[in-house]
Amino acid sequence: MSADLDPARLAAVISPLRRALLAGARAAEHLPEIPDAQIEVIRALPRGVVSSPGDLADRLGVSRSTVSNLLTAMEERGLVARRPSADDRRRVEVLASALALTLFERFDRASAALVGQAAASLPTADRDALAVALPALEHLRDALAAQRGAAASTGRRRPDPKSPQTRKEAE
Repeated sequence: MSADLDPARLAAVISPLRRALLAGARAAEHLPEIPDAQIEVIRALPRGVVSSPGDLADRLGVSRSTVSNLLTAMEERGLVARRPSADDRRRVEVLASALALTLFERFDRASAALVGQAAASLPTADRDALAVALPALEHLRDALAAQRGAAASTGRRRPDPKSPQTRKEAE
């Protein structure tokens, strides 16, 4: 790790930045409140993509029961549709609804506009630094997703440093 990188400071910036962007985009487009987990399901089902609930769970790094609960709530809101697979009627396919895709496209447009407006208000050096940092941030996102995926595939979560078991193992 670079001596100049402060992981706690970076994490402390990313989370509020994400929340501010989400709130700003919702307000700008008068979008309904959609929980982050449901947004991630929609993001995993772009236009024309169908997936099984199990594949979604694997891709998102969550349990199948969590995906099942998310899909039930989303189906009730008209955000996804579940249908029998054309290949195997015992399997279920999930796809994002036209409503979900429209809301997501509006969210992405509003988010891009907000970031563009905010970035335009920054000094040129800051805009240049953001442009240079973008590939590294994409790599960081991918590395975090890979860690989450690896933990999900082994069925293990990261140890809780406060748990008695973790403290005992550390001794």
